[in-house]
Amino acid sequence: MSQLFQEAIIVSILAATIRTMTPLLFSAMGELITQRAGIWNMGVEGTMLTGAFAAYIAATTTGSLWFAVLAAILAGALMGAIIAFMTATLRVDHFIAGLGLNLLAGGLTLYWFQSYIQGRAQPTFSGFQDVAIPMLSDIPVIGPILFSQRALTYVALFVVPLVWFLLYRSRYGLELRCLGENPKALDVKGLSVTARQFAAVMTGSALTGLGGGFLMLGFSDRFLADFTAGRGWIVIVALIAGNWKPKGVLIAVIAFAFLESLATHLQVLGAQVPHQLLLALPYLASIVLLMGVRFRTGQPTRLGIPYKRE
Repeated sequence: MSQLFQEAIIVSILAATIRTMTPLLFSAMGELITQRAGIWNMGVEGTMLTGAFAAYIAATTTGSLWFAVLAAILAGALMGAIIAFMTATLRVDHFIAGLGLNLLAGGLTLYWFQSYIQGRAQPTFSGFQDVAIPMLSDIPVIGPILFSQRALTYVALFVVPLVWFLLYRSRYGLELRCLGENPKALDVKGLSVTARQFAAVMTGSALTGLGGGFLMLGFSDRFLADFTAGRGWIVIVALIAGNWKPKGVLIAVIAFAFLESLATHLQVLGAQVPHQLLLALPYLASIVLLMGVRFRTGQPTRLGIPYKRE
């Protein structure tokens, strides 16, 4: 291969990494907010799937991609309200509630989708295209990688410092982190633990729904059963690998996105590797990573433990 071709392949892989990272990053930042509030939401997969489905329905019925984005956010917030009601109000085991939500989302989206198309040809839509930032996109190598992406990719990159500021530089963030460490401290001050957990979970799930929505609007033009294909579980692994900190989670998400981008390009280049193995590469990496993670110093102390007033 010529040097020019090799450079083009590298640029393409890295640009696809940033694009592939976007839905994972939205969802991971949302789940970070949720888990910092002490709620271990295992329903990330179902929330992303519901967000993707809502975006598809909105895009094919209204023709507006931005209305579809709003639909994905609202669908995610609704799923968050359900999980918050089950965990914060009813005090259902967080893992059982999340797994139940995943099963519910998988069944309902498939049923609604079949009811929507009613045997006719599936409606499609034109998704988001790359938005090149003038001048910056013309910079060699870096330009095509960072400054010629989907509009929501730029938003996702902005969300990381925004979530960091929210968690560590605001009163709301202090209260939110206290929910995951010592909710009784808020309770004795007369502040509602349940209300704040509801707010955190709905906010986080709205971002997770947006991640699913972008997965639909930025990568596809039609809905399929199990559309998210396990990405919600990768988000949870990225959170653990990132030690529940925005910077660490960002690095973990980039690593997973790079593996997915690399696998896709190797298939296109005709690498002599079974394509099933290439597709499984990010998921295999997540298993290896979980086996290697032994210290969880950043995990909220009360994560997954329902709060009961004594």
